[in-house]
Amino acid sequence: MSRSAHLLDTPHHDGSCRYVSQPFPRLGDTVDLLIRVPHVADVRSIHVRSTPDAEPAFTAAQVDRTTERDTWWRAPLAMHNPVMNYRFLLQGGSAGYQWLNGTGLHERDIPDAADFRITTFPAPPAWSREAVVYQVFPDRFARSAAAADRPVPDWAVPTSWDAPVAGRGPLTGRQLYGGDLDGIIEHLDHLVELGVTTVYLTPFFPARSNHRYDATSFDVVDPLLGSDAALRRLTAAVHARGMRILGDFTSNHTGVGHEWFAAARADEHSPERGFYHFDGAEYAAWLGVESLPKLNFESPELSRRLFDDEDGVVKKWLSGPEALDGWRVDVANMTGRLGSQDKNADVARQLRAAAEAARPDALVIGEHCHDFSRDALGDGWHGVMNYAGFTRPLWTWLRHPGHAPDFLGLPVIVPRLGGRAVMETMREFAALSPWSVRRHSMALVGSHDTTRIRSLVGADAAQVDVAAGLLLTMPGIPMITYGDEIGMLGDFGEDGRRPMPWDADPITPDPQDGSTPPAWDARLHTVYRDLIAMWRTHIALREGGLRWVYAGDDVLVYLREHPDQSALVHLARLAHEPVRLPAAALPGIAGGAAAYGPDPRFEGEDLVLGADGPHVGVWTWHPGE
Repeated sequence: MSRSAHLLDTPHHDGSCRYVSQPFPRLGDTVDLLIRVPHVADVRSIHVRSTPDAEPAFTAAQVDRTTERDTWWRAPLAMHNPVMNYRFLLQGGSAGYQWLNGTGLHERDIPDAADFRITTFPAPPAWSREAVVYQVFPDRFARSAAAADRPVPDWAVPTSWDAPVAGRGPLTGRQLYGGDLDGIIEHLDHLVELGVTTVYLTPFFPARSNHRYDATSFDVVDPLLGSDAALRRLTAAVHARGMRILGDFTSNHTGVGHEWFAAARADEHSPERGFYHFDGAEYAAWLGVESLPKLNFESPELSRRLFDDEDGVVKKWLSGPEALDGWRVDVANMTGRLGSQDKNADVARQLRAAAEAARPDALVIGEHCHDFSRDALGDGWHGVMNYAGFTRPLWTWLRHPGHAPDFLGLPVIVPRLGGRAVMETMREFAALSPWSVRRHSMALVGSHDTTRIRSLVGADAAQVDVAAGLLLTMPGIPMITYGDEIGMLGDFGEDGRRPMPWDADPITPDPQDGSTPPAWDARLHTVYRDLIAMWRTHIALREGGLRWVYAGDDVLVYLREHPDQSALVHLARLAHEPVRLPAAALPGIAGGAAAYGPDPRFEGEDLVLGADGPHVGVWTWHPGE
């Protein structure tokens, strides 16, 4: 049988340690770049094209070594500017002239937008490279006995733990299930057993809603969740288990009930007046929502209180031994932006500097739902929530044809696309930012703001296996929303904010029987647990580069390459014809072992990958040359 139309004969480079000698160089350093060129590509010379001080410059690459199948070329890149973009000019091949950039090979001139990038900004904290993040929505995760004695505020509607959520309507933000911080402590062992290493709490500040993105103060913990002491107990319990913990706040707006806004309204000469965009009695509100007045970063006093003050929100909650380990920043893409004002980059850098001043190993992640290339170079946010480059392409591949998910306000139905479109989308978005930013951005199949993955895929729960497989084999920090690991449902964000069903009996259903999913799918829990364990065990999956191998409508195949290990990933959403690859193009693969799923088949000189339904397979080995 003929071989599949694979990409193993294509020259390759990425920003990982397999191809770049220093992932975090300093200004003035020289970095060695490697490019792997299969002999069949017939490349005779290579130059690296960079743009120091915005002027193109070319540096000749030299042959570093030659193997039976490939020639490895090496070229120096001087770190003349804090951000150096580069691409490769290849002479030879069928056209005689090709560019290689982050989106692949091009037989024509191309703009700089998709060039590879390397920066001189300080590295994110080392612990974040080992992080598997678990997102907790405090009101819905777990309720301690102490919650029953807390007074209910006037905005809230007490709701029993087993009552359905009001996904839309006047009750949506008012339902109070009573989850609290001590409840989270009582269930931390669930997270440990699952294998996650980092807890990410959505906001815990006082507010007038259950989601708490309308904070009325940044100074204390919401009494409905416990107290400042309860947060310290939680952080201590998390740290005692060897885990980390992130908080969540918005630097874009406050609630209309915030103490700053009250002062601003009461006295037009107060310093707090400058914290907001007032025009007479009117003020700018985030997306026109009057309860969320937008912050104005033209005010030096606002910046001082948020970032410089030791008791400001950024530093206070990161200080001391029983403190948070970092922040996820809500609406990071809109922070500091309104009309002609754009202070976004300044805010990102100030916030990170403040966080690192309080805690040198703090991690700062910005929420971003679309192209983040102009906002995330690594000098501000360490990374972002990668909705655009991971979540949305995953959804287009795995969404059930009969399900129309609500993707953060998208006015049309999310299309269902084939694997090649998914590969090209992921590759194009990845090419727009430095490798370090992609590696330290959260990869997620969904969040508290989106459709649940179990609802997205429809009746066939085995499709969730594929989503989790993609999550835990792609570059990035894997993030799991509470309940996804047991198959929690939700057609859209608020509908998916359901209470964790701790009293439900774990059930192991046939993943393809199409019946109503159980409240606690024990099979999916095992899938998530095993895939997380795989990710934590294999360095190629945590630190390796990404080399696409094959994409068909129903199948994706790619390599994660690290100097000490290679991993071949085979994912299928449906049964597909066997993918036949030359085993010689994967030196050492015959001596490997299955990290997840069945062994691949070897037929003569070919590696054969097949699937009779949804499939996750990962094969690892020590790389040859």
